[in-house]
Amino acid sequence: MKKCLGILCIICCAITTFSQNDSVNIYKTNLVKDGAIITSGIALTALGVKLINDKKTLNPAELVNKTKESVFFLDRSSAGFYSQKADDDSYIPFQASFAMPVLMALINKNERKKFGQIMVLYTETMALTGALFTMSAGNINRSRPYVYNTTLTTDMRIDKNAQRAFFAGHTAATAAATFYMAKVFSDFNPNSKAKPYVWAFAASVPALVGYLRYKAGMHFLTDNLLGYAIGAGAGILVPQFHKIKTLRNVSFIPYGGISDKGIALVYHLR
Repeated sequence: MKKCLGILCIICCAITTFSQNDSVNIYKTNLVKDGAIITSGIALTALGVKLINDKKTLNPAELVNKTKESVFFLDRSSAGFYSQKADDDSYIPFQASFAMPVLMALINKNERKKFGQIMVLYTETMALTGALFTMSAGNINRSRPYVYNTTLTTDMRIDKNAQRAFFAGHTAATAAATFYMAKVFSDFNPNSKAKPYVWAFAASVPALVGYLRYKAGMHFLTDNLLGYAIGAGAGILVPQFHKIKTLRNVSFIPYGGISDKGIALVYHLR
């Protein structure tokens, strides 16, 4: 945790350095306010992790009551799902998604000039997403779909790690990273023809992760839908709340007729 805080401090301090160049300012960040949000997010995430680790295993009576009929009707069809391969495969796009906003900020010349600031907001996005996930998973007991699979060992089904299905953290974190990447790209490149493709890619990666977590029996459909929505919301709203409304384009257009003449000032807000 100390190492994480040290890295965050370095990133936060980079705001002032990267804000002194001549590139257009898209976002407004504040070292104190954003630092407080990031620190709070990390602290809540740590607390949530502790709550998850302190969860209790199911007792025999509770396990007996874990029947498909007791599952919410929208999720009932996946009760009993389990696939180790799908679980393993889900980590590939999940882990790769964390690097996507960083690579995009380095590759795109408009974003590269504000790399430090973009990384601060990225850290803030992930800290908030992590806090929401861990606090939910730590306080809400919901068995994973594979708990309803009677062919699995009892030890696996009653394990405390199997009682944290709500909500899908992998899906949420992936969506937060990819949608943040797309939002920042759009803000720095408003006229780019690549925007639809970037957004489509951003939407597809967490969808793939959610599907794999669903097939693995780690989360129900509703867990994944909520995780997707929360992650996407964080990825979009954090940079949006920091966005500066500045003049994007100013032009003077002469007009005139028989009876009047003049100049019209036309401007568009970013």
